[in-house]
Amino acid sequence: QVQLVESGGGLVQPVGSLRLSCVASGSILRINLMDWYRQSPGKERDLVASIDISDTTNYADSVKGRFTISRDNAKNTVYLQMNSLKPEDTAVYYCKADLVTSYYRRYPEVWGKGTLVTVSS
Repeated sequence: QVQLVESGGGLVQPVGSLRLSCVASGSILRINLMDWYRQSPGKERDLVASIDISDTTNYADSVKGRFTISRDNAKNTVYLQMNSLKPEDTAVYYCKADLVTSYYRRYPEVWGKGTLVTVSS
């Protein structure tokens, strides 16, 4: 069984920084794509950033220049470095992966349970 576990959330002041981590566990052969999403109360879950197997990255316009996504394939881990945080970045942040297990079974959408980021003074 594969699963994703996020960590690194918490309370931070405006213009502060946080780094989120998401670790994929299980018999994983390859991770094709990893994404970070976020959801604020009463709002839809939106894509924040993604990184594919070639390390090609994409970002939502609202976080460009402030957030950086990266991955460590040896550790099956994706990171989200968040700088210059704003109150509007407050949300639950979720990790999602498109991966293939060592049994050659593909799981195109594996979700973590999320980690809360609160930006407030």
